[in-house]
Amino acid sequence: MSDEVQPGDVRIRLDLSYDGTDFSGWAKQAGGRRTVQGEVEDALRTVTRSGGTTYELTVAGRTDAGVHARGQVAHVDLPRQVWAEQGAKLLKRLAGRLPRDVRVWALREAPSGFNARFAAVWRRYVYRVTDNPGGVDPLLRGHVLWHDWPLDVAAMDAAAKSLIGEHDFAAYAKKREGATTIREILDFGVRRNADGVVEIEVRADAFCHNQVRAMVGALLFVGDGHRGVEWPREVLEARVRDSAVHVVRPHGLCLEEVGYPADELLAERSRVARNRRA
Repeated sequence: MSDEVQPGDVRIRLDLSYDGTDFSGWAKQAGGRRTVQGEVEDALRTVTRSGGTTYELTVAGRTDAGVHARGQVAHVDLPRQVWAEQGAKLLKRLAGRLPRDVRVWALREAPSGFNARFAAVWRRYVYRVTDNPGGVDPLLRGHVLWHDWPLDVAAMDAAAKSLIGEHDFAAYAKKREGATTIREILDFGVRRNADGVVEIEVRADAFCHNQVRAMVGALLFVGDGHRGVEWPREVLEARVRDSAVHVVRPHGLCLEEVGYPADELLAERSRVARNRRA
């Protein structure tokens, strides 16, 4: 995949959000499963009147089935003529064509060197859970996990802080052939909001498959007293998948924001991000 835009094309940045409940994740899949990428590409093909041409999207974070996004970023390369003639109308046309569980909020020409995936310097996720004895607010049931044990937020926060830094997260990741499990967590913390919902927020340069949900599972074990504060770090240092680490359900997780460097650093960031870490 090249960061060079083909002659005659223009790279467009899309900012979007979606409710992941009824999607089989972001990425298109065989078998006709409903995906965010598939819906947006279908809508884009329709509103640009491109006939049989599909303009493929590249995304910052390929969310799993059931995971939501509030601040997702993608890019697409469109023929310059299409953008010049239709760009001012595309946002409103997409709003009329897209299903109600996915919205594109902004479309703009991307700066030179921009790549939604490789130029990103961090992704910020929040996992929401409640330990309210009565359960989850019915209006939030698709976005908040119910944990039926009281949670010690201070203990969870301390355990989260112990995972900050660059480490091999093999113990918290579903291994993929040829992919590294080394990641750098920049911030990790736990707080309880005024409404009682516990927010587990983590920001990292990138994440392995299932990493966030596995780390949340470990923190919940700490919060309800089944494990000590030091346990998540011990699991990390073992560097092998621990059967005691439970991967929590996806509906509590939301991609909140993606960060990018200054425009003049985009190309270099993309180059660095492609290098496999060891």
